[in-house]
Amino acid sequence: MGPAHILHLHSTFSLGGKEARAVRIINDLGDAVRHTIVSAMPDALGAREAIDPGVSADFPRDAPPLAGRPGPGRFRALAAYMRRFDLVLTYNWGALDGVMAHRLGGRGLPPIIHHEDGFNADEAERLKPTRNLYRRLAFPTLARLVVPSRRLETIAREVWKQPEERVARIANGIAVDRYADPEPGAIPGFARREGEIVIGTVAGLRAVKDLPRLVRAVAQLSTPARLVIVGEGPERDAIAAEAERCDIAGRLVMPGFLDRPWRYVGLFDIFALSSHSEQFPISLVEAMAAGQPVAAPDVGDVAAMVATENRSLIGSDLVASLDKLARDADLRASLGAANRAKARAEFDERRMLVEYRRLYGSALGNSERFAR
Repeated sequence: MGPAHILHLHSTFSLGGKEARAVRIINDLGDAVRHTIVSAMPDALGAREAIDPGVSADFPRDAPPLAGRPGPGRFRALAAYMRRFDLVLTYNWGALDGVMAHRLGGRGLPPIIHHEDGFNADEAERLKPTRNLYRRLAFPTLARLVVPSRRLETIAREVWKQPEERVARIANGIAVDRYADPEPGAIPGFARREGEIVIGTVAGLRAVKDLPRLVRAVAQLSTPARLVIVGEGPERDAIAAEAERCDIAGRLVMPGFLDRPWRYVGLFDIFALSSHSEQFPISLVEAMAAGQPVAAPDVGDVAAMVATENRSLIGSDLVASLDKLARDADLRASLGAANRAKARAEFDERRMLVEYRRLYGSALGNSERFAR
């Protein structure tokens, strides 16, 4: 049996959370699979550099567009393109036209699995009825719908009306043991100062992450703190402007996007989120693996993800939670140790990779096809 040929349809292939997970799975499958990867944003392909050189992966320029006005012509072209492959994997709202094309494409198409990881700012407070309807119309031919969080699993069943057997919840995982020993100097422009608490986060600089809120919270702390925001995106100038307004510009470090997060997440004293919407944030798993205590709003699965001991600091006032952690080194250490233990027990990527291998093999007719 030769390698399976899988088509990946992405909303974007920049190196964010879902792309990093997809790359880890691609690398893990090795030479058992050939991959063709299409992005709805054709120039957003930053994650391709993380694919192992020995893996067969191509990025065609002649694939039908994923973005644009939905219509019969686009759907026919996408369905015809899918017939070249053994399995189709689609990711998030930006690739949903691929799912609809499969729904309308008739017989002879390969199986399709759709992955939903969360929502952008326009659905952070309330899901859009038209998008809910479009999903319900598009999903009937799915082999499986994969979600990482309990909240998304509930939405898939209750809002998108998916039968229980179609929905698969697979928690995101990472190589937990890598995060034990951070590298001093891994964050450009950052050096720890005597007596200073370091609050850090890793996020795309987008409105839904509300990082100006985190800036304001740090500015109100009674304990001197430095804020490190790792990531890149359109809100960078707004975050810097808020730091200026709050008179903490000299305590804000924004090094941009940094790869290999195990090198630097453990350099923080506290990990913080300020998002309006999350589902199962991989950055939180990374912080837990690095032994970080966490302060965050109660969004998505965040409260269920952290250790029981840390849950009182989730969803309460962000300033109060950060201030409590900043003033108590023993508390930081105990919560960090509990979070690390939970990450090791529940969120190691070996479990995740086994589940994806079994899922993709099953869609191809043999759940053990990719077994090791």
